[in-house]
Amino acid sequence: MFTGIVEALGTVRHAGNGRIEVEAAMAASLRPGDSVSVNGACLTVTSAAGQRFSADVMPETLRRTGLDTLRDGSPVNLERALAAGDRLGGHIVSGHVDGTGTVYALRDESNARLVVISAPASLLPMVATKGSVAVDGISLTVVDVEGSRFSVSLIPHTLRSTTAGAWVEGSVVNLEADIVARYVRRLLDAAAPAAVSGLV
Repeated sequence: MFTGIVEALGTVRHAGNGRIEVEAAMAASLRPGDSVSVNGACLTVTSAAGQRFSADVMPETLRRTGLDTLRDGSPVNLERALAAGDRLGGHIVSGHVDGTGTVYALRDESNARLVVISAPASLLPMVATKGSVAVDGISLTVVDVEGSRFSVSLIPHTLRSTTAGAWVEGSVVNLEADIVARYVRRLLDAAAPAAVSGLV
């Protein structure tokens, strides 16, 4: 479990053949078996030495996320798993990415940057104005939802401390809906067939 508060930026040193290797100072605190969020995807550390750690990336993760777009030198957002007793500064993030979105537009507004993201139709019902969403593992508040897109507003600290500062139109981002919204959607979907059959 994570909070969506990015701890550090790492640099990909290898990505491919079902494995990713990342360089980051925080690697010194990781051990095999630890969970770490890489751009919002929960991965299990398989090895860690010095300032590098490695993790396996299974096909399902590649299908659901944009990790297959990472190359040597790509920056990634990193967060270690939440420890019992830690403050929950963002929102509850599972690290189970629902799908990918695409940055549609960016606009600077005073001391913030408004980012509009195109999202899959299957995910949009779980995104609500002023609700929470994780974008590349960053806990963000939704500004608005309109059609096939939603917007978020980024403060300078977020732009400096995460990969969000490098987003441009067309950037592919990992999306995770709020965990409560995910289960509400599942319950509603399960109840719908029963309601229809009751009318027959």
